[in-house]
Amino acid sequence: MIDLRTDALRRMLAVCLVAALAACSTTQMEQPSAPAAVNPNEFGNTNDPAAGFANAGPGSEEDFILNVGRRTFFAANSAELDSTARATLDKQAEWLTQNPRWLVKLQGFADDSGSDSAQTALSQKRADAAMAYLASKGVERRRMWAKGYGRDREVRSCTDRSCKVQNRRVVTNLRNEYDTP
Repeated sequence: MIDLRTDALRRMLAVCLVAALAACSTTQMEQPSAPAAVNPNEFGNTNDPAAGFANAGPGSEEDFILNVGRRTFFAANSAELDSTARATLDKQAEWLTQNPRWLVKLQGFADDSGSDSAQTALSQKRADAAMAYLASKGVERRRMWAKGYGRDREVRSCTDRSCKVQNRRVVTNLRNEYDTP
């Protein structure tokens, strides 16, 4: 007898669910409204070049930034190049060898424990390590110079490890002329 009641209850629930779902459905769909007119001078068009990257042709600075990458990252309190850093610098060396008109400023940064002077020294070692590696791959030393900035110019100011690692870097910047002191 209990089985018959349970079975009847299940059937009643199923009928109620079907009735509830049927009450929610409709065959009349609201037509979507036409989108508001967009002023292309205000927003641009879908296929417009990205702002700042209109000249991303081969050999351009934009090409280097977009297709090669200009940041090399380091472990905490280290100026040693790991395999990822070497792979980045390998791509940079190849591109720089194919585009000899560019000069290269390697800017080192640090965000590690220690005094400001220690961080400036570490950032200089990082920039020097990147420059030495690029030279070992055929980029002429006379085209490059390195400068360590220590904690100046942080990408992000933070205490979280995943955030701090963004500041432990060398940025390879292309130049048309040498910096003046």
